[in-house]
Amino acid sequence: MLFASINLAARIERADCSLISSCAETVARRHAGADVILSPIGGGVAAYTGPDSPLNKIAGLGFEGRVDEQALADIELAFAQRKCPVQAEVSTLADPAVGALLTSRGYVLKGFENILARATSTAESSEPNPEITIEQSGLDDLPLWVDLMVTAFLSPDTQGVQTHESFPRDSMERDMTDMAHAEGFVRVFAKRAGQLAGGAAMCVHDRVAQLCGAATLPAHRRKGVQSALLSHRLAHAAAAGCDIATITTLPGSKSQQNAQSRGFELLYARAHFVLDP
Repeated sequence: MLFASINLAARIERADCSLISSCAETVARRHAGADVILSPIGGGVAAYTGPDSPLNKIAGLGFEGRVDEQALADIELAFAQRKCPVQAEVSTLADPAVGALLTSRGYVLKGFENILARATSTAESSEPNPEITIEQSGLDDLPLWVDLMVTAFLSPDTQGVQTHESFPRDSMERDMTDMAHAEGFVRVFAKRAGQLAGGAAMCVHDRVAQLCGAATLPAHRRKGVQSALLSHRLAHAAAAGCDIATITTLPGSKSQQNAQSRGFELLYARAHFVLDP
């Protein structure tokens, strides 16, 4: 059993900040003159990588001292100049003063996401599905992986609490393509009976494997695709020397149900505080 300690949460939040930073740096590197913000704040990071990007956020606050209010005001101004809301994602294990500061500045609580984790050393209990195969995705088939992932994400499962976020297809395709070039980012395809059925990704930081994004096409849902993607990435994480794997889900979603059936435990939630420009 994993205990959701503040130290463990801080480690997971640092891994999340590392991924966000790596993706923002990749955008700046791949696109000359790109309008990118990447700024440390309160032990976390603030990032902006373009209009309608899911990377536009503040993450990791509340684990390394107080948040400098002037630094926060500067970030809010920079986002407002770009007509972009500021979304601060705050762990329930972070310093409670962060939530008080954000609400005093006009942020509104818009939603939650759950962080689940399991030790990579835990033995797998499920039998492999002979109908499903997992294949690595290289840069040559990146457009196919991006198209599959975006198509699946735009047909969300309706179980559980629905997200308050929405992004246009072209923005999602742009951001997934950029993220795929980030350091340590691993992509896979799932095929069911020889047909493309789903895809997923993971990234490693400080022995934490972030299972960041998995999607199944509607016609192949409830057929074991998500379980196969989980098993493959867990094996990859263990081989990479990770001692823990994490997954982020919407509360009460099918993704959370699948993860918990495979030994993941709910550690904590992140609250999404949003300040409109």
